[in-house]
Amino acid sequence: MKGGNHSPIGDGCIAILGAGSLGQLWAGYLPAGDVVFVPRHAPPTSQHAEALAYRLQQSDGSTVTIRVPWLPARDIQPSVLLVTTKAGDTLTALENQLPDLPSDTPVVLFQNGMGSQQAVAERWPERPILAASTTEGANRPEPGYTVHAGRGETWVGALTDNASPHLETVVQALRTSGLTIHAEQDIKRRLWDKLVVNAGINAFTAILDCPNGVILTEPFYLDHIDELCDEIVAVLRAEGSNSPTPAAIRQRIETVARGTAGNTSSMRSDRQQERTTEIDFINGYICRRGQALGIEVPVNRMLTDRVKELTR
Repeated sequence: MKGGNHSPIGDGCIAILGAGSLGQLWAGYLPAGDVVFVPRHAPPTSQHAEALAYRLQQSDGSTVTIRVPWLPARDIQPSVLLVTTKAGDTLTALENQLPDLPSDTPVVLFQNGMGSQQAVAERWPERPILAASTTEGANRPEPGYTVHAGRGETWVGALTDNASPHLETVVQALRTSGLTIHAEQDIKRRLWDKLVVNAGINAFTAILDCPNGVILTEPFYLDHIDELCDEIVAVLRAEGSNSPTPAAIRQRIETVARGTAGNTSSMRSDRQQERTTEIDFINGYICRRGQALGIEVPVNRMLTDRVKELTR
């Protein structure tokens, strides 16, 4: 069993705030004894046992048992804090925890979409805040069981000015997981790249209640995808980005959809489990940027509204 009984972990551990699918994925691959979960609300409540135990199906199909201790932020001096909460929960979760952490602790944000990362960087501009964009796939088909659904790559870059000196140290710490990690000098572009793909897949899968690959033959998707790509390009160009063509964006979306054809998107999973989705940080973010830039984005608005109606 990976993990086992842990002695108290102090300086130098990797702390994870957010024990959902992605948090459990990272905890399962990082070295046992060097990782802790930080409870969302300190001190730990009765629902937090001394450790979180679960099974992890790794990318090679093997299953291991993981056991990771819960420790409040005030009791640790982590080398880095990974934040794997849902985008809409991130600011509140950090408001509860950051006051108990040293001011020079690097904070790495793993949220889907865009908007939450910028909010954190604006709230704590003096802290080393970094963002990660990952194509690692994880889901929890049942309680206590996490599946590494697709091996991918992760890019990490600085959001605040004083995060840059920490970038290489953070990348090296994450590489102890054995996963593929890159330092990224233009993390905003990388976040946009992922946002574009998610904007073209997630809402459609949630509305149609289907795996990723099925959308490619659905009339609802086919009727709207070209206009969606036109809207994305218009916003990117207004942002000053060197955007690809709408056809290239559609090709990128459909390449990912085919490559993950049997996967359930996080947004579809949220809909099925009646959780709040991250639509406001994906298509909803494009809507807000469009409004700010004076660009009409009716397909993104329609998708955002439809997903909200489904999960209201």
